[in-house]
Amino acid sequence: MPMTSGTNTTDLFIIGGGINGCGIARDAVGRGLSVVLAEQGDLAQATSSASTKLFHGGLRYLEYFEFRLVREALEERETLLVAMPHISWPMRFVLPYSPDMRFEGDTPTGRLLSRVMPWMKGRRPAWLIRLGLFLYDTLGGRKILPGARTLDLTCDPAGAVLQPKFRHAYEYSDCWVEDSRLVSLNARDAAQRGAVVLTRTRVTSAARVGDLWELVTEGPNGTQAHKARALVNAGGPWVEDVIRNVVRLNTTEGVRLVRGSHIVTRKIYDHDRCYFFQGTDGRIVFAIPYEQDFTLIGTTDQDHQGAPADAVCTDAERDYLLDFASRYFAKPITAEDVVWTFSGVRPLYNDGAKSATAATRDYVLSLDSNGAPLLNVFGGKITTYRRLAESALAKLAPFFPQASGQWTARVPLPGGDFPHNGVTCLIDDLKARFTFLSDYWAGRLVRAYGAEAAILLGDAKTAADLGCDFGATLTEAEVRWLMTREFARGAADVVWRRTKLGLRMTADQIAKLDAFMIAAAKDGALGPAAE
Repeated sequence: MPMTSGTNTTDLFIIGGGINGCGIARDAVGRGLSVVLAEQGDLAQATSSASTKLFHGGLRYLEYFEFRLVREALEERETLLVAMPHISWPMRFVLPYSPDMRFEGDTPTGRLLSRVMPWMKGRRPAWLIRLGLFLYDTLGGRKILPGARTLDLTCDPAGAVLQPKFRHAYEYSDCWVEDSRLVSLNARDAAQRGAVVLTRTRVTSAARVGDLWELVTEGPNGTQAHKARALVNAGGPWVEDVIRNVVRLNTTEGVRLVRGSHIVTRKIYDHDRCYFFQGTDGRIVFAIPYEQDFTLIGTTDQDHQGAPADAVCTDAERDYLLDFASRYFAKPITAEDVVWTFSGVRPLYNDGAKSATAATRDYVLSLDSNGAPLLNVFGGKITTYRRLAESALAKLAPFFPQASGQWTARVPLPGGDFPHNGVTCLIDDLKARFTFLSDYWAGRLVRAYGAEAAILLGDAKTAADLGCDFGATLTEAEVRWLMTREFARGAADVVWRRTKLGLRMTADQIAKLDAFMIAAAKDGALGPAAE
């Protein structure tokens, strides 16, 4: 197929369709810049769909004195809750405490305690944990979320599933987020504002020619040439590969690839709180209610060798998480309880830290202005993606004096235009209007599509009006919505990223869905923004 060329020069070309790339695209196009984004696979196919799915300040980062990172993340929690109340919501976390617990010594906090309180021998006194939680409550100017409190596990329901040696705990607030949906909704909003979003499209070369970038892509529409005034490399785990092998520049900057693996088990407990477990190796692990009938446990921190796309939860990592959680839960968790695993690679900025756990979670934006500007994005947390995008645009502002200023704070994502505490009311309204919906089905739709759930269902009077039933409440109407509005192209995009219905569907049902989507795409089901 011959190479085709775009007729216009784009202000910003972005490589990478994870949360950083899509967040920057949305911010930039909203400032009046023209934007093209290219993603080699599906949106959020790598790191951004493999997180622990939390908007959180990072309580353990206080051990490393990363106060700026924690403060910025804490400030963002409530900003994001207001902008996306359908895909993000508050959760309470229970941190069991025992005087016998030991902590990693090679942290700033650990080294300080070993000098001033050597008799503690790796323990953290209760007053220090309370101080940390006080800082966590106050650094970010909390207004919506309730503060920390002390629990008596001998009488609180949270203690019923824990080993009896845990008699006391602390409870604090953080937030859940549907990570993959966060990415697709940012991409959709960017496209609605005028950005061009190209999925399954790989950038094969990028070179400075005069004061522009000239790029070549390979995708569903064949080989295409593009021109842009600035290039953003938000390649995530591939950011260094893009610099060396696509842009072909030498660099001393790089990423440390750290694999984070998770396991999903059958539901371990009935209440809606999460657990924050601390290990003697300096790691922490969360146990979180997941998709109503499951429990999510993770994550690991393991230096990753090899291609980022090859990341899987190894048997050793699975067993590590099982053993870690079983040291807290009264009933041991076994491999037979595991129904799914997933793993992703975090592209942490390589700051020379001794261990994967100690490597910084902060982001680094590196601007190369030796010609047409190139901005390389290293690291980052899903919680601070919006602030990262603002910082990226601030770096690029001198090259685009026509761009307007910051605008994304608390501006709703698609479906999020309702009060942050209005989910229950929205679910009740949806069930009253569409009486064929079960409680689970209505709740799932609102948690995915928010105020747009009713638009998705249209004029349906019965479930049959929604077309083909693929199982687990997934219907043709929803699939077509995801294809035309959220860039879904195959079954995996739908059942493992836009939703997690793969946990409830059979292999035959998923295969049927894939065949349907292939046929629908050939018949023109893809919307203009997804082509």
